[in-house]
Amino acid sequence: MADARSDILARIREALQVKAPKPHFKSEETQGQPVKVGKQWLPDGGETTEASLVILAEQLAKLKAVLMRVPDEAAAGVAVADLARAKAWKQVAYHGAPLVRPVAAALPCAAWEADASFEKQKLEGCDAAITSCEAIVAQLGSILVSSASSGGRALSILPHVHVVVARVDQVLPDLATAIAQMEAKHGAQMPSMLSFITGPSRTGDIERILVLGAHGPKELYLVLVG
Repeated sequence: MADARSDILARIREALQVKAPKPHFKSEETQGQPVKVGKQWLPDGGETTEASLVILAEQLAKLKAVLMRVPDEAAAGVAVADLARAKAWKQVAYHGAPLVRPVAAALPCAAWEADASFEKQKLEGCDAAITSCEAIVAQLGSILVSSASSGGRALSILPHVHVVVARVDQVLPDLATAIAQMEAKHGAQMPSMLSFITGPSRTGDIERILVLGAHGPKELYLVLVG
């Protein structure tokens, strides 16, 4: 606790005296001259797509989330269907995104497109939910979802398992790039809900014992196509 307190106070002191760097820049220049910047607190997100993918895999593993890399949409359907059989799922809710519908169609169990109607008890009774996402932040291992890309907040929270289907080109190096992309994509018409999902739901409130699934899904799978 003492180390964490010292770290926080050091950041505050530095922020008051030294210009902080943007998360996605290692250095800055003004008129060709380097500008003194503070320490880069956030981890690197990678300079290339492949580098970002390596960092993403490392971050997801630390967060106890599962990355499933597949070559195409058909393989995504097979992978999720195999997962459904292994977990003995009986009911799955899904968001009707173009990338998600073919995956849901391949399921060996009952599947319900939850966009048309919201039924809280039915969602709570589902074994899993399948959604798309806006972007994936390699730097943090976070998945950015919105009301437009995941069928609302409830679909990604109420079922016990959350499966996100996305494309490789949705993997971005850092948080700043993801936010800039959202601003460019949606402009003034930003979705009503934005949420960064960083691993399965967890808490350590009780005697500092980590418990997964405390306030949402206890399992998170990212199916990456491409």
